Amino acid sequence: MDAAGVKPQPVEFTKDPFEEPTAPRKIRSVRFSLMSPQEISKVGVFHVYERNLYQMPQRVPLPGGILDPRMGTTDKKGAECATCKGKLIDCAGHFGYVKLELPVFHIGYFKNVISILQQVCKTCSRVMLPEEEHEQYLRRFRNPRLENVPRRALSKKMADRCKRCRTCYYCGAANGVVKRAGQSLKIVHEKYSKNPELMEEYLKQFEEAVKYNDQLKQNLSRVQDDLNPIRVISIFRRISPMDCELLDIADRPEHLILTHLPVPPVCIRPSVEMDGVAGSNEDDITMKLIQIIEVNNVLRQGLEKGLAIANLMENWDFLQVQIAMYFNSELPGLSLQYQGPGKPLRGFVQRLKGKQGRFRGNLSGKRVDFSGRTVISPDPNLRIDEVGVPMHIAKLMTYPEVISKHNIEHIRERVRNGMNKHPGANFVRFKSGGTQYLKYGDRRRVASELKFGDVVERHLNDGDVLLFNRQPSLHKMSIMAHRAKIMPWRTLRFNECVCAPYNADFDGDEMNIHCPQTEEARAEAIELMGVHKNLCTPKNGEILIAATQDFLTASYLLTSRDSFLDRAQVGLLVAMMGDALMSGAYSLHWSPYDRVGVVNADP
Repeated sequence: MDAAGVKPQPVEFTKDPFEEPTAPRKIRSVRFSLMSPQEISKVGVFHVYERNLYQMPQRVPLPGGILDPRMGTTDKKGAECATCKGKLIDCAGHFGYVKLELPVFHIGYFKNVISILQQVCKTCSRVMLPEEEHEQYLRRFRNPRLENVPRRALSKKMADRCKRCRTCYYCGAANGVVKRAGQSLKIVHEKYSKNPELMEEYLKQFEEAVKYNDQLKQNLSRVQDDLNPIRVISIFRRISPMDCELLDIADRPEHLILTHLPVPPVCIRPSVEMDGVAGSNEDDITMKLIQIIEVNNVLRQGLEKGLAIANLMENWDFLQVQIAMYFNSELPGLSLQYQGPGKPLRGFVQRLKGKQGRFRGNLSGKRVDFSGRTVISPDPNLRIDEVGVPMHIAKLMTYPEVISKHNIEHIRERVRNGMNKHPGANFVRFKSGGTQYLKYGDRRRVASELKFGDVVERHLNDGDVLLFNRQPSLHKMSIMAHRAKIMPWRTLRFNECVCAPYNADFDGDEMNIHCPQTEEARAEAIELMGVHKNLCTPKNGEILIAATQDFLTASYLLTSRDSFLDRAQVGLLVAMMGDALMSGAYSLHWSPYDRVGVVNADP
């Protein structure tokens, strides 16, 4: 009881005190780093060690192999993933991993590895800077206001300072030039080449052996310190976290060396079964993984049985090259030597880069429906917001128009015209279900049975909204909305005043048109992307769409001080201003005070 004599009541918890808070959380930061070997093995569902693909004669994927069902499925018939029990449409696949018997260099980080080795001592792994400079550079790198460009300049300045250092300030060990050995994936440390005293001291260790072996004497004359991946990873593991800050490394540098190799899911390297043949075409990545696992297994057996060091080194070099080609199959000097004749295998770099790669070929640009492409040509008689569309394209590119009481009669006329006569239609999609192709069948009967709510895919009309695009699309005005103008011949035409935003000329350029397929898309296109809405560039407010070339020349000549035109010349100019399709009676009002006559067109 308390002082007042009241018995305290027990506290009741309405919710579990250890329950995770449900309040929304804010992301403080996003950090990109390399995956450690432990993370690679943790992400992978199993260790891939089997070189063979299938278990014969059943022809099922071999457990522990590269097509193991635990990494997902590519079967469209309903086979399940052995890990998540999902089907092809649900399962995105799971990674495996290969534990390498000996570490190898990652070809993507090869230059970074050399750069770090040039800046640290190969004996004690300290950055080769005096103590006072060490503190000075560290203070500058820790400045939170240091931006990327000055940061890279500071890193380059420090790297140049470390490269010139030949003796470590902390352990006194000699350091030489670190560089790549030719076109091979080897790193050499020229520790003795420019230090005769150190070379003599090194050769004293072999005086007795040299007396009985002339070949050893020749080899010692060109001796270099070979920095293989085992030595490099041991050097990197000894680098302190403070020195990692100096080297501008966000993660541990030993993660730049591969000890575990991720094996991607089966769905990104599917097997294609051959019709009528008991076999399949395997993906390039799968074929390269077969070679890597085979060499890795040979290396493991050689280490277990005590194979000759020369054979082990040869297999190690071959494993290094195969893994490098797994990432990038176009290595200079290596791809032709190890790939042999025939079509070169495509590595991950080849899948991503270039015109046919993932970014440009599948993400930035895709093959789409309701689009057309042909050569462009100028037509000054078109308005700046018009694009001349060839009749051939207008018959193939359609717009789905919903039938209502306002348009049913002219839509019926379109259906009766069919797909070969413009203006016509290609398909009818009935509200009750079903589709009618208008190339065949009784079009008059189909037209008479049209009901409100049916959708007719009609040919393009004059005035339809089209998106007009020239590649490369470098700014937002590279794609704008125009109104269609159906014309004969085979080229897309537009007014020369609109060349500037597209950076177009007429020396064989091609451009694309896209037809929005809903009323919402048409309204959005013409309001946000219309030519009249994009006369100025958002970069600096400059006028992009304005009179150019012939328009400016004609305006200058007509309005210059010494230009005087009689009635016949003005009439001729008026006739030339149109495209001979203008109708109406023209009256010419002339004043002796006017330099140019005033023309009125009476309808």
